[in-house]
Amino acid sequence: MADALVDLRSDTVTRPTAGMREAMATADVGDDVYGEDPTVNALEAEVAALFGHEAALFAPSGSMANQIALQLLVSPGNELLCDADAHVVTYEIGAAAAYGGISSRTWPAVGADIDPETVAGMIRPDGYFAVPTRAIAVEQTHNRGGGGVIPLATLRELRRVADDAEVALHCDGARIWHAHVADAVPLIEYGQLFDTLSVCLSKGLGAPVGSLVVGSAEKIERARMIRKRMGGGMRQAGILAAAGRYALAHHVDRLAEDHARAARLAEAVAPFGVLAAPVRTNLVPLDLTKHALDARALAAAAREERVLVSVLGPRTARLVTHLDLDDAGVTRAAAVLGRLLAA
Repeated sequence: MADALVDLRSDTVTRPTAGMREAMATADVGDDVYGEDPTVNALEAEVAALFGHEAALFAPSGSMANQIALQLLVSPGNELLCDADAHVVTYEIGAAAAYGGISSRTWPAVGADIDPETVAGMIRPDGYFAVPTRAIAVEQTHNRGGGGVIPLATLRELRRVADDAEVALHCDGARIWHAHVADAVPLIEYGQLFDTLSVCLSKGLGAPVGSLVVGSAEKIERARMIRKRMGGGMRQAGILAAAGRYALAHHVDRLAEDHARAARLAEAVAPFGVLAAPVRTNLVPLDLTKHALDARALAAAAREERVLVSVLGPRTARLVTHLDLDDAGVTRAAAVLGRLLAA
C-alpha cells in the first residue's frame, strides 16, 4: 500500500471538515447581490467587528479582495507603495494596473522586516507632474518573507508615517490569523491600524473559498460596486459564508498546531543549511542556493516519495503546514526531505 500523500505546497489545499460541510449544507441562504443572504450578512458583520471596523464585504478570492481595497484607496494614475515581494504586485497578475489604473513602486524586498523611515522617504506628494502616493500596502504574515510577522511596533510607526503624509494604509491580511496567534496581538488592535484590510478564509482556516474586505461603511458600500464590476457578485453565497463562519469559530486557535509542526520541519532541514529565514508561523522557506539540488529537482524527487513541495523560484522552495497535515505527515516529510538533502 502506497504511503499517504503529504501535501506541503500550500495551506489552500485543505478540504472542508465534516463539521464545516454540515454547516454549509444547513446554511440559511438568500440572494447576496440583493443583500439578502443572512449567512453572508452575519459573516460580514462578524469579521468587521473582529477588526473594529464598521463593515466588511465577502469576496470570492484574496486577490479580488486586495484589488477592491486598492481601488478604494488609490484612484487611477496615482501610486501604491509596497515591498518588491508583496502578493499584490507578485501574484495578482498586474491587476492593480490592469483594473485600477494604479501605478506601483516598491521598496527592496525584506519580507516582514520593514524600515518605516525608508517607506516615508519614498512618499511622493502632489505636484511637479510626479505620480502622487495615495496608499501603502503591507502583508501580514508575509508569504515570500517566509511567513514572517511584522511587529506591532513597526505597524504603529507605519501608521504614523501614513498619517503624517496623509496617505492610506492597507493590510493584505491573508494570514493575519497566524500573526494574531503567533504574537498574541488582538485582531481589533491590528484592525485599528489600517484603513482597509483583506482577510482570507481559505489560507490556514480551512474554508474552501472566500476572503473579505474590511473598512468603513462608506468604503464597503463603494466596494460592493467594485466587486460587481469585477464579476464578484454572488447569489446564494451563504453556503460558502457558512464555511467561513465555521472556520472562525473552530480553526483560529488551532493554528498554533500548524506553527509547531512548521517548527519541526524547520528543525529537520536546518542542518543542511537551506533554511532561508527563522520560522515564526506555518511557512518554512528554503534557500537552495548552496545546495546541489535546485528547487525543481528537490520537488520532483520529493514527489516521487509522495511529498509535495512548492517551487517559488529556481533555488527557492517552500513548505506549508495546514489543517490537513498531522504529526505523522510531518514525521514522514521530515524523513524524506532529510534524506534528499543529505544525498
